Amino acid sequence: MPESPRVPGNSVDSLVQQATDNQVCRITLNRPEALNAITPDQREHIIQLLSDASADPAVRAVVLTGTGRGFCAGADLRGTATGTERLAGDVARTIRLGAQRLIVAVLDCEKPVIAAVNGTAAGLGAHLAFACDLVLAAESAKFIEVFVRRGLVPDGGGAYLLPRLIGPQRAKELMFFGDALTAADAERLGLVNRVVPDDELGKTAREWAERLATGPTRALALTKQLVNASLDTDRTTAFAAEATAQEINMTTRDAREGVASFVERRSAEYKGR
Repeated sequence: MPESPRVPGNSVDSLVQQATDNQVCRITLNRPEALNAITPDQREHIIQLLSDASADPAVRAVVLTGTGRGFCAGADLRGTATGTERLAGDVARTIRLGAQRLIVAVLDCEKPVIAAVNGTAAGLGAHLAFACDLVLAAESAKFIEVFVRRGLVPDGGGAYLLPRLIGPQRAKELMFFGDALTAADAERLGLVNRVVPDDELGKTAREWAERLATGPTRALALTKQLVNASLDTDRTTAFAAEATAQEINMTTRDAREGVASFVERRSAEYKGR
């Protein structure tokens, strides 16, 4: 879909905030007046932050959340010119280099990514949450496949993610009707790991992330890759990938520490190496 112009008067660093503490990188969408709809500049900044977190050994988990009543209302379409002549391939290129790159940045991040959904997650915002490894939702959160309301085809990986999470029939129901899905219903369908009271979302996300940050980081990265690839591969390929992943993992210090701690009957102390 077409992209909107830059939002004047705001720096991208203030609209997408980042802080790292206790080996957890927290990325916060901060345009509450727009329900955290994402501009192209914000999207590129989020992609870069995820890439940096992936490569930084000091970061061992990521939390993605928003401020205000919205987690993310999707791509910011304000100011989009509807009468502009397009050449064949323009829209596909925009989606491929835009929304899809954002979803790929989450899926390919080598650290566990937790979505702490504080409010409405619509369109690309819903897909941003669903791409995360774990999804926590406040009781007031809602998920909306809003594309059909605008006469659009779901983009940002929705038709790839949703059937793999909840099956094709449920995915079609959400995408065909575009009805708002409550946090409780999203949990029932398997789109959300846990629903918590609004005032406990930040605390729970922090606890989950800090627990992941003390785990065997490389083993978690390899596990994430195996699971993400498994639904697109046959058994032989999946089993070969599993064996290779374990071969690679056994070269890490954390794997050696895990085995040693078991033999020595003590708690493991993983360093993410």
